[in-house]
Amino acid sequence: MNDPHASWFDEDAGPIGRLYAVTRGRTGRGRPELDMLTLVAANRFGGLRRTEPEYAEILRLSREPQSIAELAALLHLPLASTKVLVGDLVDDGLLEFRAPVLAPDTASADIGVLRALLRGIEAL
Repeated sequence: MNDPHASWFDEDAGPIGRLYAVTRGRTGRGRPELDMLTLVAANRFGGLRRTEPEYAEILRLSREPQSIAELAALLHLPLASTKVLVGDLVDDGLLEFRAPVLAPDTASADIGVLRALLRGIEAL
């Protein structure tokens, strides 16, 4: 690699090692308001101060509202890592989010659907 910004990247580390470096080892547990069904949308373009390509790709994909699960699938990234990256962009003011609203009487019925969705995402 000839990119001086990517000098920390060891080819042998592969995509997981790189992802660990991009997220600085964070796992996404720190943002309970973001879950896999949370919708995100870019609220402005430009001003991205992060150099990792994953951030630019999330902004590109979020020109239209996307769930965090959809972003993870499209980016071929683990859900927890995608939550971290999305959280960074929310903190930077580049993404807006809306958590899903579940009616109290349907919340327990939706758990099975959510588990099936999670299994499908994990299988990607």
